[in-house]
Amino acid sequence: MSDPTFWDDAAAAQKIAQEVTRLKDSINQYHDLAARYSDMATLWQLGMEEADESVYSEVMSALAGITQHVEQLELSQMLSGEYDANHAILTLHAGAGGTEAQDWAQMLLRMYVRWAEKNNYKVETLDFLAGDEAGIKSVTIMVAGLNAYGYLKAEKGVHRLVRISPFDASGRRHTSFAAVDVMPEIDDSVEIDINPADLRIDTFRASGAGGQHINKTDSAVRMTHLPTGIVVQCQNERSQIQNREQCMRLLRAKLFELERQRQDEKKAELGGEYQAIEWGSQIRSYVFHPYNLVKDHRTAAETGNVQAVMDGEIDLFIEAYLKNA
Repeated sequence: MSDPTFWDDAAAAQKIAQEVTRLKDSINQYHDLAARYSDMATLWQLGMEEADESVYSEVMSALAGITQHVEQLELSQMLSGEYDANHAILTLHAGAGGTEAQDWAQMLLRMYVRWAEKNNYKVETLDFLAGDEAGIKSVTIMVAGLNAYGYLKAEKGVHRLVRISPFDASGRRHTSFAAVDVMPEIDDSVEIDINPADLRIDTFRASGAGGQHINKTDSAVRMTHLPTGIVVQCQNERSQIQNREQCMRLLRAKLFELERQRQDEKKAELGGEYQAIEWGSQIRSYVFHPYNLVKDHRTAAETGNVQAVMDGEIDLFIEAYLKNA
């Protein structure tokens, strides 16, 4: 029988190692920022001494980069949650409305992937269900990197789109919804008790484009946690074993999130405050017609540059959410 003390010590050591890595990264960022500022100041001083006006544009460009870096560091200091530093598991579900809503879900997926790329995060697709004609019905991705969950937790909720539908031959205006769910990836140091007897595991053939084994072997896995009714599935890996591992990662995260919600509800009963995010209570609206506006209804943050937002420029809304929280 394994010694539980060993596992407790190993988990504690892993947490300490993660914290040390985070602190080292913060220190390195500070030293990098200080060096960039020193180089800029030296360049400015030399330009002033030699009356060289050509250094002005170079100094201003360096100053803009330093300012952006400082703003990013300030934003990261707002992340004080226990799991803010973790990777994020983000799931998108198209709402009612058929092809229009499924296209909207795909637009949101592109937005989040572009945001992740801009912030040097790695994106891994865990599950993907294509739409009937276009877009996607649902998708689950892993956004891996420091503070990914801390930032993306601001996106959890219902997102509303208003536009002239490209799928409507009459050119009418449509309103579509997509739900975004965000959970932290939970590592092995967090105890999530999953009894194998509580799991029903089904295998099936993966759908959609893929490698030579797609649609030929039962590599896709659907896992049902019987006590809670939670269902997760994965079909993006080539082997059934890999898809099972991905399903367990998703299930751990969902069970953890369920327990957190139960704790929040218990706190609310004791006088705390908890607001459930439910279908129909949109957190943000994206209006493409009759005017251009993206507005967050929780913080009142807004911008008229819709295209920039859809290209991944969502830091305005994330920062407003973190400050408001």
